[in-house]
Amino acid sequence: MAYKPELLTTAASMEELERLMEAGADAFVIGESRYGARLAGQFTLEMIADAVKLAKPRGVKIYAAINNLIDNAVIESLPAYVSGLAAASVDAIVFGDPAVLMAARANAPGMPLHWNAEMTSTNYATAEYWGRRGATRFVLARELNMEQIVDIKANTKLEIEVQVHGMTNIYHSKRSLVNSYMEHQEEPEKLADSGLERGLYVMEAERPDERFPIYEDEGGTHIMSSGDICILDTLQELLEIGVESLKIEGLMKPIEYNETVVRAYRKVIDAYAADPEGYEFQEEWLDEIRAVQDPKRELNYGFFFKEQVY
Repeated sequence: MAYKPELLTTAASMEELERLMEAGADAFVIGESRYGARLAGQFTLEMIADAVKLAKPRGVKIYAAINNLIDNAVIESLPAYVSGLAAASVDAIVFGDPAVLMAARANAPGMPLHWNAEMTSTNYATAEYWGRRGATRFVLARELNMEQIVDIKANTKLEIEVQVHGMTNIYHSKRSLVNSYMEHQEEPEKLADSGLERGLYVMEAERPDERFPIYEDEGGTHIMSSGDICILDTLQELLEIGVESLKIEGLMKPIEYNETVVRAYRKVIDAYAADPEGYEFQEEWLDEIRAVQDPKRELNYGFFFKEQVY
């Protein structure tokens, strides 16, 4: 069978999860904001179990995110939560803290573990470190360029995951910065509305045309990139080296946009898998995304082709 990577994405609801499966997604990362960082939507344990029941007959995988900053209060509920995920038959747990690793060993033995610490997954030695401790996948930092991705892929036995589309996080604080600002502005009526749906953003005085989405959840305050990664037309470079998982970040995007993006990446992956040597990119695939892209958000290659990445 020809190599074909996993097309991984996010979902904000059961409706979106089902629609993106139909569009061609192979796997999803979902969870609760108490445990997972920067999730597209809230999935309780019961909803996660329902998602598994919906996905498994179609050969689609469900990964549960426990990659938030873990404090003492969360530690107390972690064993029961991990046990609940195992009972729901999720396909893997995404983690970034050793506490989650230990909870999984005790309460979900044999569960595949995807290490994702967002910023510090920048070298193959770190991948091997976590691999020896039970991780099965290494989620690469978004700041790596192609040369570094190739180097890590060649020097680790773990699966690797690379984000290929969507916004990225550029700042995170456990503090409630938006609410603090509203209090300072004496606008208490707005305090309960600083989440994903509010549409808040910050701007730099020197770059008034760039808007950086900002929101708060149980994990604190998050500021996101002003543009969206899109490496659809150079995806074959990752396919050529055998990257196992390609992630589309659907956070803060409408379902229709995410459907279009998933379909476009599905076409590229399937076309390459059908004939790697004869593969040629079709510009119309990218035009489909351009047609639904927010004109205020630039499509770019992120750090994919940059030499200086930090």
